[in-house]
Amino acid sequence: MRRIRLRTLLLLINLLILILPLAGIWFLRLYESALIRQTESELVAQAAVIVGAFKSSRQRLIADGKAQPEAAADAPAVDRPAVVPADRMPELALATDRVLPPPPDPAPPDRPATIAAGLVGQQLETVIRDAQQVTLASIRVLDPNGVIVASTGRDAGQSVIALDEVARALRGEPMSVMRYRERPATIVPGGFSRGAALRVFVTMPVIVDDHVVGAVMLSRTPRDLAQAIWGKRYELGALAVILVVVGIGSAVLTSRLITRPLDAVVAQAGRVAAGDLTAAGTIPASGTREAEELSVAVGHMARSLAQRADYIRGFAAHVSHEFKTPLASAKGAVELLAQDGDTMSAAERTHFFGLVASGLDRLERLVRGLVDFARAEMAQRASGTVDILPALREVAGSYCARGLAVAVSGDDALVAMPREAFTVALSALLDNALQHAGTRARVTIETAAMADCVLLTITDDGPGISPDNRARVFEPFFTTARTQGGTGLGLPIVRAVVGAAGGSIELLDGEMGARFRLSLPRQREMPAT
Repeated sequence: MRRIRLRTLLLLINLLILILPLAGIWFLRLYESALIRQTESELVAQAAVIVGAFKSSRQRLIADGKAQPEAAADAPAVDRPAVVPADRMPELALATDRVLPPPPDPAPPDRPATIAAGLVGQQLETVIRDAQQVTLASIRVLDPNGVIVASTGRDAGQSVIALDEVARALRGEPMSVMRYRERPATIVPGGFSRGAALRVFVTMPVIVDDHVVGAVMLSRTPRDLAQAIWGKRYELGALAVILVVVGIGSAVLTSRLITRPLDAVVAQAGRVAAGDLTAAGTIPASGTREAEELSVAVGHMARSLAQRADYIRGFAAHVSHEFKTPLASAKGAVELLAQDGDTMSAAERTHFFGLVASGLDRLERLVRGLVDFARAEMAQRASGTVDILPALREVAGSYCARGLAVAVSGDDALVAMPREAFTVALSALLDNALQHAGTRARVTIETAAMADCVLLTITDDGPGISPDNRARVFEPFFTTARTQGGTGLGLPIVRAVVGAAGGSIELLDGEMGARFRLSLPRQREMPAT
């Protein structure tokens, strides 16, 4: 199955992140709510101007004696200030406010309009019609009973008291509502028609001396989202191009910072897997810390694999060489015995049989040493503790029985190391002293308990190690006691066992004999019984 590339996935993710805000605005209708509130605020401002004109015209008519104040029945008292502040008006929102059905047609009134309101309507008729040419709002001026006294339409003299918002406004409560349109409009891009499916209605009372003397009702269709987008099509198009460019740029930048180092890592790993160990070079640096750390780690891993491969090749060469000598000796002796055994003397046959036995013994020691070395190389840090002085005295006692004088002294402490592993390491060091210094050698073992480790110093009085051989003593199969049966695996086994426990071994300078120091991890607390 064809899988998507990382850089393509990053591009898609970046574009999706950039599109999500726009999709949220579309699906949550946030912008439509903003358009409705904008329309509402515009209608409130227009209504406030007309209310002010209503009051001014009414006051002038009363002062000129052309009209009388409304009767108490026609102008109900309200517990409200004479001027309705704009912040007292409700704010519409699609998410919380219900959209009401289309308004019913105005009906004939139960009684005619009041004289004062009728005269005011006549004076405002021209004003509201001229204002409609600019604001595109439907404007109606009402008397205290809901009769239309001035209108931008043809419904003057009709009553709209049946509308809930009108009835409440005539009781002194400013109202803003949304209603569905009676019929949809034909939309022409860039034209004046508005295609929203609803209209915003604002009804504001005219309050004089704490009495409602009339009302002003305005309505208008807000701009819909399609019109808003069409009006900003060039800006939105430029924004879309910018978003796409930013998304592509982000994907390319991320690709350079992440995918290029990953591609280099994959290519390098592939070359190393194919056997090209020269590929263990430095991967080009990247712009992110994680990718840089990955590059460095893979480079180290590749170099480690190369070193391990070199080690395995060298190890295989050493093994083949060590096995070849006793095998060749035994094979030659067997061939001579098979060919000339009948004519040989007893002493000659014994000599050749001894060669075969010696070769087999050496092969057995090599195999045993290789098994121990492999176990030490593969050993994990196993749990366990050992009380160092009793363990030293126990191992030293077994070698004293073989003629080696071993003296143990120093601090007692617990070592965080399995008892078996400690015994293997110490036995290999004492075997090394026994082979090189002989059975009459003296070995001293001193311990020193430090804060985090226990230092173990082992010194013998043998011939020591020459300067030329000091750098090679921990190499597998390197030995100067081959004639004494040495395999060259003792010290490598010690280093592997101690290293698996978290410790180390080093060869120290000494005036005579060989001197080794082991650093073993210390167990700070007594193990639970």
